[in-house]
Amino acid sequence: MAASVREKQTVALKRMLNFNAPPLKNTAAEPVWKVLIYDRFGQDIISPLLSVKELRDMGITLHLLLHSDRDPIPDVPAIYFIMPTEENIDRICQDLRNQLYESYFLNFISAISRSKLEDVASAALAANAVAQVTKVYDQYLNFITLEDDMFTLCHLNKELISYHAINRADLKDTDMEAIMDTIVDSLFCFFVTLGAVPIIRCPRGNAAEMVAVKLDKKLRENLRDARNSLFTGDNMAAGQFSFQRPLFVLADRNVDMATPLHHTWTYQALIHDVLDYQLNRVVMEEGLGAEPSPAGARPKKKNRKTYDLTAADKFWQKHKGSPFPEVAESVQEELDTYRAQEDEVKRLKCIMGLEGEDEGAISMLSDNTAKLTSAVSSLPELLEKKRLIDLHTNVATAVLDHIKSRKLDVYFEYEEKLMSKSTLDKSLLDIISDPDAGTPEDKMRLFLIYYITAQQVPSESDLDQYKTALLDAGCDLSPLNYIKQWKAFTKMAATPANYGNSGVKPMGLFSRVMNSGSQLVMEGVKNLVLKQHNLPVTRILDNLMEMKSNPETDDYRYFDPKMLRGSESSIPRNKNPFQEAIVFVVGGGNYIEYQNLVDYAKVKQGKKVVYGCSELSNAAQFTKQLSQLGQK
Repeated sequence: MAASVREKQTVALKRMLNFNAPPLKNTAAEPVWKVLIYDRFGQDIISPLLSVKELRDMGITLHLLLHSDRDPIPDVPAIYFIMPTEENIDRICQDLRNQLYESYFLNFISAISRSKLEDVASAALAANAVAQVTKVYDQYLNFITLEDDMFTLCHLNKELISYHAINRADLKDTDMEAIMDTIVDSLFCFFVTLGAVPIIRCPRGNAAEMVAVKLDKKLRENLRDARNSLFTGDNMAAGQFSFQRPLFVLADRNVDMATPLHHTWTYQALIHDVLDYQLNRVVMEEGLGAEPSPAGARPKKKNRKTYDLTAADKFWQKHKGSPFPEVAESVQEELDTYRAQEDEVKRLKCIMGLEGEDEGAISMLSDNTAKLTSAVSSLPELLEKKRLIDLHTNVATAVLDHIKSRKLDVYFEYEEKLMSKSTLDKSLLDIISDPDAGTPEDKMRLFLIYYITAQQVPSESDLDQYKTALLDAGCDLSPLNYIKQWKAFTKMAATPANYGNSGVKPMGLFSRVMNSGSQLVMEGVKNLVLKQHNLPVTRILDNLMEMKSNPETDDYRYFDPKMLRGSESSIPRNKNPFQEAIVFVVGGGNYIEYQNLVDYAKVKQGKKVVYGCSELSNAAQFTKQLSQLGQK
C-alpha cells in the first residue's frame, strides 16, 4: 500500500486514457488525439482526480457525455468510460451503427456481464464495425476517491444505497440483496485497484455483516479462479505489494447516530455542513452588492461561483482539519505575506520608471534589474497564491456568516458536552426556545443528539415539553419518531455509544486574533479548541487494529478470503497489530469521522488508515433521511 488509493486510481485512469498501455515517459512525443465519452458515473470518478488540463495533456481533445447529442468525428479514436447498464449498451450500439468514430475502446467502470457483451458484439456485426471495436476492458474503478485516504461509493444515485434505503421498514429481501450487491461490487473494485486482499472484520446481525459475507465470497471466488484472478500477476507487480495485508473493518451507521447530526468545528467538515460541497467542489452563490434594482426591473440573477479544493492547494491540505478560528487566522496571515510581496513588485516598477539621465538611477537600475527579473519570474506563483487566498477568504467568510447567524459555536460546544456526558451550563430548552439561535434544523439536530446520547430516555411529560418547544421553533418532528424506534430497537440502549471525554476548551473570544483590519470579523464567536478524542468508529478500528480485547468488538466476525475453507470464527488467526486499515461505514459517512480518523492516524506512527463510506451525507441530508423514515 505504498501508493495511496488516489494515486492508484489516477494511474489506472491515465493508463486507460492511453489506450490501456502504460503512459510513455518521454513527453516530447505528441500524444494521440482522442475523444473521451463518459456517463455521469464516469464523470464523477474522473472529476476529483484529473483536471481538464491534465486530460488535454493526455491527448483528450473533447470529453462528452454518452447520452448527449454527439456529432460524428470519423477520424479519431474514442475511449468510452461507462457503467455497463442497459441504456448505455444501447447507446454504444447506436454509435456503432452511426459510425461516429474511427475506433472504439470500450472501458466498463465495473465488470460487464456476458449477455451484455454479446449485445455489443451482435450490434458491431450488424453495423459491420467489428474491426473498429479495438478493445473491451473491465476497469474495476467503480468508486470515487476524494482524498488520499478517503473514498465513497457513488455520488449519483446514492439514495439507492443510503441509510434510508437500508433501514426502510418496507424493505423487501430482494431489494436488500440488490443494495448489498451494489455495495460489494464497488468494494471489490476498490480492492482490485488497491491490489490487496484484506482481512475482513465486521459486527454481527446488521447490514455490515451482509456486506462482509458477500465480499468475502466474491474475493474468494476470484482468488480460486487462477486463470482470471485479478489479484495475481502484473497488478501485484513489485513495489505495490506490501507483506502485511490490510485490515478491512466494516461498521454500520447504527453504531453511532449522533456524529452524522453533530455540528462541527473543523474547516472541511464545516464547509460540508453549511455550504454546497460535493466531490471536492464548493458551489456558492455570490450576493451582488446591496444597491436596489430600479423599480419594476427584474431582480439580478445571483452568480454561482464554483471553487475546487484540490490536493495541489497547500493551504487546504494543511488546514482542512484545523478548527475554524485557526483557519481564519491563517487566511489573514497568508494575505499579509502576499501583500508584502506585491508591494515589493510595485516598488521595483516605480524605480524602473526613473529617467535614464540621472547617474544615481542608473546605478540603482543595475541592482534592481536582478531583483526585477526574480520578481517577474515569481509572478505566476504570486498570482496562483492570490487565487488561493481569494478562494479561502470567500469560502471562510461564507462559513463564518453561517456560524454567526446560527450561533454554531454554541451548538458545537453544547453537543460536545452532551456527547462526552459532561455537565451542562444551560438547559436544552433555553437553546431550543431561543429564537436567535440557529435554524429549526439546528435545534432538531441538537435535540436528536440529546435523545440519542441520553442514559435515561426523558420521561413522557418532559418529552412533551420539548416537543412543544420544538414545534414552536418550527421543527419537523418526524426524525424523532424514527430515532425513538431506533433507540427502543437497539440493544445498545443499555450501553449508549461512548464518545470519549472530548471536552472543548474555550479560549476567550477572538479579540487577539482579529484586529479591526482583518477581513474575517469574528467578534462574538467563541474560540474553541478541540481536544483529541476518538469517535465510536475510530475506537472500533483502534480495538481491531491493535488487537485489543474489548467487549465492544470481541464478537466481531473474522473473514480471510485467502483461507481455503471459510472458517466461521471470530477468532483472528494473526495476533500482530495491523499497519494498514480501511474502515468502511455502511449507511453513509461524513467528514467529521474522516477527520477523527486522520487525527488518530497522525498520533500512531507508521500506521495508515483509509476511510470509506457508501455515501457522504451532511447533517441536513441525514436529517432528511431520518424524517422520511419517521413519516412511515
